[in-house]
Amino acid sequence: MDEDWHAEVPFPALLRAARRAYGTAVQAALAEAGYDDMPGNGSYVIGAVARGGASLSLIIQGLGVSKQAAGQLVDTLVVRGYVTRAPDPADRRRLTLTLTERGLGAGAAIRSAVEQVDAGLDRRVGPEYVAHARAVLAALIEASREAETGRQAETSREPREHGHG
Repeated sequence: MDEDWHAEVPFPALLRAARRAYGTAVQAALAEAGYDDMPGNGSYVIGAVARGGASLSLIIQGLGVSKQAAGQLVDTLVVRGYVTRAPDPADRRRLTLTLTERGLGAGAAIRSAVEQVDAGLDRRVGPEYVAHARAVLAALIEASREAETGRQAETSREPREHGHG
């Protein structure tokens, strides 16, 4: 394969393939550890909760799915014994997700798979290139957030038609 094959591939296609590389490694690690019933996007939720108990609203935002779809995913994770769900003591309108023993085990398998892929990248291109890739991806995320904030501000300033006439 040509050393510069990636120069001709559109960035979104590279991102999709990179995500698939991580996803494949995570799914294999989960299956090997006995967590082969993890639903699609379940590893994202487990990881988010394990990293710091992300709120359900942040998880929904990160997944980019509807509240209903996220609720169904959480329901599945609860039924399969990965998480528990309870009202937030500080704000009873919000739900708090907590990892069960099974969820902690799955989280460890996910973390190990991600660390293995990261270590392979370090060996393949070196930590400096990996750090640069992280910086590029962070810039893309920040630009997207700024654009979204700008669109929301523009939408809130647009005159509304009241249907009078």
